[in-house]
Amino acid sequence: MSSHDPRNIVYIEDDQEMIDLVSMILSRRGFEVKGVQGGLAGLDYINTQGPDLILLDLMMPDVDGWDIFQQMKSNEDTKDIPVIIVTAKAQAIDKVLGLQIAKANDYICKPFRPQELLDSIDKVLGPN
Repeated sequence: MSSHDPRNIVYIEDDQEMIDLVSMILSRRGFEVKGVQGGLAGLDYINTQGPDLILLDLMMPDVDGWDIFQQMKSNEDTKDIPVIIVTAKAQAIDKVLGLQIAKANDYICKPFRPQELLDSIDKVLGPN
């Protein structure tokens, strides 16, 4: 795995079923996916592992996804890692605001089709 071929994705999400589903979709495309349950563990993973891409759920019981986003963006070592926000349909109204204010790289709403996820990753990382 070379640095020119970004394949290492972390999905920070409190729902293990979602992690399993996304891992299955992405591993078929040759990505390495690490699912991390909960915001605190997710932030720790970002800081220690430096993934190529972060899929970040907003609604988590311990630490809100926006908090994680802001913390990683204020850290010199992690601020350039691209982030795709994953959130429930009900919060779609925040989509434009979220992208503008937080400078997230992209945004997808659950439930999403596998192709939506892959298109979003291709858009952010470039086609593989």
